[in-house]
Amino acid sequence: MTQPKRYKQSAGLLLFRRRGAGDGAGDGIGGIEVLLGHMGGPLWAGRDAGGWAIPKGEYGPDETPRDAARREFTEELGLPPPEGAYLPLGEVRLSSGKLVTVWAVEGDLDPALVVPGTFTMEWPPHSGTEREFPELDRVAWFAPPLARNKLIASQIPFLERLLALLAD
Repeated sequence: MTQPKRYKQSAGLLLFRRRGAGDGAGDGIGGIEVLLGHMGGPLWAGRDAGGWAIPKGEYGPDETPRDAARREFTEELGLPPPEGAYLPLGEVRLSSGKLVTVWAVEGDLDPALVVPGTFTMEWPPHSGTEREFPELDRVAWFAPPLARNKLIASQIPFLERLLALLAD
């Protein structure tokens, strides 16, 4: 008897903040901004629209999704995740089968303080040379209309769910 295929699982935190009128956040919906990271490495270097993501990462059966989301936030940004209410934004199943779970948490951080984690890959391809790249090569705050354009398509539902929660 064959075992059922076990798909990878990933979890992340969508950090959001509220900005008041007159502070330069005029294009925000209700003054909301979200923190996104531009994916690092040569495959994403020239891509802006659709090249940003919610800080997240994979986890195994020995870790809860929420604990993994907090750990991945720290690993990808080099900063601890904020404390506070974690708002569940649910799950999205990717075409690869991977299940992504995200929470939103309100907080603020200065993108200049981010010290991203790194990953290693062979680059250029088939060269035999291993190089290290940042997981996120830059981090920035975006109002929702711009965040929709920046996010990879599979993560847009999490932004929409956050906005729906905050509108209630």
